[in-house]
Amino acid sequence: MVLLVNISNMAFKNALIAFMAPLPSIIFYISFLNHYQLQHDDDGDDNLQLLSPLWNWCYQHPLLLANTLFFFNIDVGFWLISLLQSSNWMIDLYWTVIPVLLVHLFANHPNAEYNQWRSMVVVVLTWVWATRLTHNYFRREKWQWGAREDWRFTNMAEQHGQNWWWVSFFGVYLIQQVFLFGLCLPLYVVYSINKPLNIWDIIAVIVCMSGIVYAYLADTQLHTFVSKNERLKEEGKAMVPNLDEGLWYYSRHPNYFGEQLWWWGLAIFGWNLGCTWAFVGALMNTLCLAYVTTLVEKRMLKQEYRVVAYKMYQKTTSIWVPWFKSSPKPSIKDE
Repeated sequence: MVLLVNISNMAFKNALIAFMAPLPSIIFYISFLNHYQLQHDDDGDDNLQLLSPLWNWCYQHPLLLANTLFFFNIDVGFWLISLLQSSNWMIDLYWTVIPVLLVHLFANHPNAEYNQWRSMVVVVLTWVWATRLTHNYFRREKWQWGAREDWRFTNMAEQHGQNWWWVSFFGVYLIQQVFLFGLCLPLYVVYSINKPLNIWDIIAVIVCMSGIVYAYLADTQLHTFVSKNERLKEEGKAMVPNLDEGLWYYSRHPNYFGEQLWWWGLAIFGWNLGCTWAFVGALMNTLCLAYVTTLVEKRMLKQEYRVVAYKMYQKTTSIWVPWFKSSPKPSIKDE
């Protein structure tokens, strides 16, 4: 009973921290919008010289403003919270929230230029993606706030030992800024250029929605598999060594493939508006995910009950892109 009360208190405290964490950036940004609006209403035109140097800079540089807020609020703020809690759980949750905050920052910035219909589509898509991923996060964590941090951070902490307190600033937080802003560059492009909708916007929507749906189905199948194995373990029965059904029959990491479809689809919006560099973030994330995939598979092979089945799974099943099964190649031992 005492344990349940302690868990409940910890979850409430973490939920409160999570809701309060982005408030400094939100309050600052609202203050900027209010100062700009007041000056605009009083003067009747956009005479930026009447704005203070701070608000004038915020008006002229929306992307730098977003990066500055991220650095101080997420990189520094979340890092300090992680040191106090000895856990980096919150950045994993906010990976799903930050793109939503960014799309609204860019959309409401007074210097934004955009097509109204494209804007609505991108905002809705971003919310749908974030809702899907947030739901999966809490479902995976059994609806608890901050019960654990990502296992990769835990492994990194063990590797770096006493130096982890400062290494984590770069390895957990600063690197997230590089990846997230790289991935969210198309959002900035959408609110920087006003062009009519065309066929490529439709293609971008199809790719984005396909990625969201595909990742949802893959994560749901994985959740069902993990839940079944947990029940078998509690009952003292042998666990199923590998998920090889549904979307996982055609790909070893269909959830990763779906997530990549989303980001590449978002990049099409930016490319369609004349910014080829909008693909940089998606490409960078794909290369990073390729490395993460190797870590995940090495972790799978450390679990003795699934080694044989998973090695066969690796030989016959596509890594990311869904494809038909292949015949396992005979090893030297087999020959």
